[in-house]
Amino acid sequence: MTDFKDRERGEEAKYAFDEETSFKIAARANRLVGEWAAEKMGLTAEETDAYKKSVVQADFEEAGHEDVIRKLVGDLTQAGCDVGEAEVRSKLAECNVEARRQFMSGNN
Repeated sequence: MTDFKDRERGEEAKYAFDEETSFKIAARANRLVGEWAAEKMGLTAEETDAYKKSVVQADFEEAGHEDVIRKLVGDLTQAGCDVGEAEVRSKLAECNVEARRQFMSGNN
């Protein structure tokens, strides 16, 4: 019985760790793509910091990346940038890979 409880606790701890890791990687990717978008829009350093935070916040609206993509496409379009949804999706995928690389190398 103790072995089963120990295994159960271990699985719960692993699940919590995996969820936390996924959250950190997603937040880092959102900051990276926010920085890219801010550069496209010509924002100042202070505006860029605030914008990256707003992109991270946008990800809390719904599961998945659609909320972030909508925000980025809308903001870029409003700023007069010629960037389509496909380019935003591609950049977000690229940022996800970079965020995972950074996290796994210990740059968190």
